[in-house]
Amino acid sequence: MLTIRDDYMIECLAIKVNRKFNSTHVVDILLDLFVMHGVPDYIRSDNGIEFTARLEREWFKKLKVKTLFIKFGSPWENSYNESFNGKLRDELLKEEIFYKLKEAQVLKEQWQQKYNTVRIYCSLDYKLPVPVTIALD
Repeated sequence: MLTIRDDYMIECLAIKVNRKFNSTHVVDILLDLFVMHGVPDYIRSDNGIEFTARLEREWFKKLKVKTLFIKFGSPWENSYNESFNGKLRDELLKEEIFYKLKEAQVLKEQWQQKYNTVRIYCSLDYKLPVPVTIALD
């Protein structure tokens, strides 16, 4: 699973499920997010090869996106995402057995929706990261 979240808005922007990811997959995923949410000033990630490959480095440079890589073995430098991944692990991954990739994709989508629209956060003045729009008749 590749997880991407906005640390400021406490919003899970994407959880992608696949058997493996390479740099091209990551660029495609980030491109979609940049189109939807705008190009960020910074991206924080670990030093995985899918984020440190030449393709990403050149692409980030063209877009003027600065990278903040956490040091190997220093999860406290990425504490927000570590906490998020812990919740994902405890509330979804430890609770389910996935027999097919599609099943994992569907269940993670449900979990992501709940994370963004049901949980309230004190750092957001007890509001939701993604407010639910109420349709008026």
